[in-house]
Amino acid sequence: MLRVLLPLILCVLISLVVLALVAIPARRQGRDLLTARGEEVFVKVKAGTDAAATKTTGLVTSAAARIRPTGGEEATPVSEAPHSSTESAPQR
Repeated sequence: MLRVLLPLILCVLISLVVLALVAIPARRQGRDLLTARGEEVFVKVKAGTDAAATKTTGLVTSAAARIRPTGGEEATPVSEAPHSSTESAPQR
């Protein structure tokens, strides 16, 4: 595992150094880092991410509300819950 992890960390560090060598001087000179098309893509991705996060939050909240026992109900442990696949059907 270490044989894979160390080169991966080294590559990430090298890429961060190269990015810093290019981005920091460009930003100080007032140049934009992204082109106009890159800015458009960034805005679209950010909007999509925000929409996905909002939808996911709503789904998680509604799922948690369905799972959580309300009021005086007691939660049945999973090991004691009846399973339809393990119960035998009544014989006629």
